[in-house]
Amino acid sequence: AAVARGLALAVLLVLSPAGAARQARRPNVVLILTDDQDVCLGGMTPLKKTNALIAQMGITFLNAYVPSALCCPSRASILTGKYPHNHHVVNNTLEGNCSSKLWQKIQEPYTFPALLKTMCGYQTFFAGKYLNEYGAEDAGGVGHVPPGWSFWYALEKNSKYYNYTLSVNGKARRHGENYSVDYLTDVLANMSLDFLEYKSNFEPFFMMISTPAPHSPWTAAPQYTKSFQNVSAPRNSNFNIHGKNKHWLIRQAKTPMTNSSIQFLDDAYRKRWQTLLSVDDLIEKLVKKLELNGELDNTYIFYTSDNGYHTGQFSLPIDKRQLYEFDIKVPLLVRGPGIKPNQTNKMLVANIDLGPTILDIAGYDLNKTQMDGMSLLPLLRGDKNVTWRSDFLVEYQGEGYNGSDPTCPGLGPGVTHCFPDCVCEDSYNNTYACVRTLSASWDLQYCEFDDREVFVEVYNLTADPHQINNIAKTIDQEILEKMNYRLMMLQSCSGATCRTPGVFDPGYRFDPRLMFSNHGVRARRFSAQSL
Repeated sequence: AAVARGLALAVLLVLSPAGAARQARRPNVVLILTDDQDVCLGGMTPLKKTNALIAQMGITFLNAYVPSALCCPSRASILTGKYPHNHHVVNNTLEGNCSSKLWQKIQEPYTFPALLKTMCGYQTFFAGKYLNEYGAEDAGGVGHVPPGWSFWYALEKNSKYYNYTLSVNGKARRHGENYSVDYLTDVLANMSLDFLEYKSNFEPFFMMISTPAPHSPWTAAPQYTKSFQNVSAPRNSNFNIHGKNKHWLIRQAKTPMTNSSIQFLDDAYRKRWQTLLSVDDLIEKLVKKLELNGELDNTYIFYTSDNGYHTGQFSLPIDKRQLYEFDIKVPLLVRGPGIKPNQTNKMLVANIDLGPTILDIAGYDLNKTQMDGMSLLPLLRGDKNVTWRSDFLVEYQGEGYNGSDPTCPGLGPGVTHCFPDCVCEDSYNNTYACVRTLSASWDLQYCEFDDREVFVEVYNLTADPHQINNIAKTIDQEILEKMNYRLMMLQSCSGATCRTPGVFDPGYRFDPRLMFSNHGVRARRFSAQSL
């Protein structure tokens, strides 16, 4: 009887003009999110199948960024469409609001997947890494299933490839170390194929597949452990050099790096590429299944990462969380209905745009949201005369131990993520905010650190794409002041005020009242001579 009722409903949907139109204008969406995949240092090179099946069949955004180069704040920005100062996830800890009870209460009910399910009638599927502290006992354990997910297969805590626990719709499932049944990237692929096989055919669907690759511990599938044996990290112009005129945390890195450090980062680079080969296989299986189901032509597929990565730049061995291009820039590839093949786009886009874009695809009124981002749909369709942003905000709150880092006790309190040769990747006062500008006339980054000296870094990326020369002391004073004001405004923006014209836009106007409208932000006036 249930089958008969389902068949009858199917017939009604097909025969009904309203039902047919509804199906036609409600595409499916798939979002593949990798973990720590750079684009500046060749991170997309191993993904030959992904390039052929998504990039060559759609659009590659050449200037895609994240507002915070760290997993949990960045993922929170994807889910909410908000800058970190609006979703309040500042680092990867519960205390930093990563998957905390407060996040669950204030932000999770209004994520774009929740709106897709409750307001747009989508069936929603999640598989993989969610937020770094997801599954913590103090925040409900793996029994907590965030609102908005019809099918939930979430990794407990941070990325692993073996010996992990999944929350399967709120029930713990333990996995071991048998490649054929436990290798996480393949498990995610198989779960995704099962969903596509058994889901309802009468509702559009949204899938978010969040792989562990290429995050540490960089465990490749057995068939790929010998790949890329002759590959090493790129030796570009900012590799293994002293970060002169930069914030003290960058200056403290030892230059030149030790041979052991270089060997370590080269090995990490190779292993990262090896793990991505399984992601490439996942993409191929997914696209083939969509094609077999007859759903590929009505499905948008997004491919991106939560942040970039560095391997030896400015003599920092390996990590993310810095303000430079290699950490904040990410791949973004999209294919789908109405997107012409083999395109590139140079517009400045950010991961806060993904939620608004997917809701726009689903037909949801974006004016009903509080999101800071913009819908990419006009860019995907190739609309003419689109008014677009020329800048966006980057913000990060540094982390440090109250005591000494056990790896480097001689450095004292306040640092963290230190390597054996006492190069540290983070500190309490590695807290900064930047305006990243890309306009017709300027390719500029302006950053301020929240420390005693209010340290400033400014880069002209047209002349200096690898951000070697900090021009804060030599740039025109008027530009410096305008960027300072713009930064203050973006740090207090919310929703539409995050999308106002940038400093170099024709419509830019400085209104001092905006400086004090939200968070009591006070402008800091300074001269180039005082920096």
